[in-house]
Amino acid sequence: MNSKLIAQSALAAVFATVALGNTAALAEEKPEKCYGVVKAGSNDCQTSTHACAGSSTEDSEPMSWIYLPKGTCEKIVGGSLEPKK
Repeated sequence: MNSKLIAQSALAAVFATVALGNTAALAEEKPEKCYGVVKAGSNDCQTSTHACAGSSTEDSEPMSWIYLPKGTCEKIVGGSLEPKK
């Protein structure tokens, strides 16, 4: 058998296993609220200044939040895990 073909198949299997494992791990993580990074009209739920999702009126309102995968918020400039005052 062609050893190059066997090596390529093995490498493809490793990449597929890693990709599927990472997807499963991400699906199990709970999202977290990220404050201060939401575009106007894109917030996920109510805040002290408005009563429902999608009702923020300005970009980056300090009290408006959106769900993001865990660990993502802290990587965004202006993102906070706590409401901003």
